[in-house]
Parts: sequence; structure tokens; C-alpha cells
Amino acid sequence: MHMIKTSVFCGVSLDGFIARENGDIDWLTSGESAKEDYGYNDFIAAVDALVIGRNTYETVLGFGGWFYGEMPVYVLSSRELEKLPEGGKVERMSGEPKAILEELASRGHTHVYVDGGVTVQRFLRDDAIDRIIVSRLPILIGTGIPLFGETGRDIRLKLVSVKEFPSGMVQTEYAVKR
Repeated sequence: MHMIKTSVFCGVSLDGFIARENGDIDWLTSGESAKEDYGYNDFIAAVDALVIGRNTYETVLGFGGWFYGEMPVYVLSSRELEKLPEGGKVERMSGEPKAILEELASRGHTHVYVDGGVTVQRFLRDDAIDRIIVSRLPILIGTGIPLFGETGRDIRLKLVSVKEFPSGMVQTEYAVKR
């Protein structure tokens, strides 16, 4: 059991995709749903590190600017990172989720934000996620990169809260049952 709290906070289409097949999230960043933060600022203020998959990291770099300020960002990749953000604290890591969390705990981190489709799936399979906050947008994109994938077993969740927003987005928070 890890001694560090892990949370997922992500937006998905109603049909369960975090991005189009090519990684594009244009549907997520446009329209009425993009005008509010839906608790993201409070969430990000409560975490002290980000573990992110390489593909998601490169997508974020493509937005221009760096959204994470001084927060340490650990990019999971077996290859060196070609691009680093101006002013960001970014480090490449690789390994199994629990080993990564042990390393981050040894560095004093207490609450980690886990982001990126493959990364979230790996951490779920390794029983290394404590909390999942999913914001479902009222859009069907038909095909894309799913938030959840093969788990190898059932993962039971406990509903913590449900919030609805005028844009039609519904946000659910779950605790992973152990």
C-alpha cells in the first residue's frame, strides 16, 4: 500500500473518450464547457506533484505556455524528453506505478495528480489510484482514446459526490474501494 494520495481529474466526452484518436482535445477546450474551471483550480492547489504520460505531456506543451508553474511534473517515458517548458520543473521517470509513488513519497510528496490515458490505466491496474474525478461533457465524439481500458479485474468505486453545471457537464467524484 502506498503512503501517498493519488487523484485523477479529467474531462471526457459522454461516450467516455479523453481525446480524439489523433490526441486532439478541441471538443474539450471549446464551447460553453471551456468557460469555467469546474473545481480544477481548487483541485490543483491540493496536489503537490503531477505524474503525466509522455503523450499527454507533449499535448500540453503544444498549447503554449506552462500551466503547472513551480509544481514538480514527472513525465513517464522510457526515452529522454526533447522539449522542456520554460520555467517548469520537469523530470522524466519510468518504472512501475508503485515504485514511482514510493520514490515520490521519499521526496516528500503527499498528493499526486495522475494524468494521461495510458498512465491512468496503468496506475488503476496496479491499484495505485485513490480518487477519480470525471467531468463528462455533453458531447459525443464517436471514437477516440478512452479514459478507462483493460483492468484485469473489477475495480469497485464509492460515489463521493455528483455536481451538475449549467453547461450540461456532470462531474462525479469516486473513491477507489480497497
